[in-house]
Amino acid sequence: MSRPEHQGPPEFFYGLDESRKYAVNSRIREIQTEMTERAVELLCLPDDGERRLILDLGCGSGLSGSVIEECGHDWIGVDISSSMLAIAKDDSDGSSLLLGDMGQGAPFRPGVFDGAVSISALQWLCHSNRNCENPHRRLARLFVTLFGALSRGARAIFQFYPENAEQIDMILAAATKAGFTGGLVVDYPN
Repeated sequence: MSRPEHQGPPEFFYGLDESRKYAVNSRIREIQTEMTERAVELLCLPDDGERRLILDLGCGSGLSGSVIEECGHDWIGVDISSSMLAIAKDDSDGSSLLLGDMGQGAPFRPGVFDGAVSISALQWLCHSNRNCENPHRRLARLFVTLFGALSRGARAIFQFYPENAEQIDMILAAATKAGFTGGLVVDYPN
């Protein structure tokens, strides 16, 4: 089976029909919920009862945002698919949703977020769908701007499906160069 990111840009792949199927698929919902719960756990947010502001990059239909809300936090979602955002808007309880390409960077003022998550989206940046797209530059732009948008000491957790070791190396190199520390956690190797 071909990987979705090989079938074209995400804003076209996730048109209205594919977005609707994604949003109602019980298996996808279960997996995304589990992965987001793990991502929020890895953020290591203080357990002081305060609501934190979390950025959800590639928020899609808002499944991860719902988990973030259930964990007692607020979120802002960014996605490249207007169809996915339309579904998220229908299901959202007031969180901010923005149409944007995370490969163009995180367009937020410095230090505004207490953490960031991205579930099943980062691998899309490892591919070029247009002549003007360079995966190395897109990853660098994302990580540099995201690092600035996070408050001091905040974490960013990216769950992704690498196609090969080269993609992992490319992602880790871009994140490290931008100032992120940490590393790779393999929770579900299969």
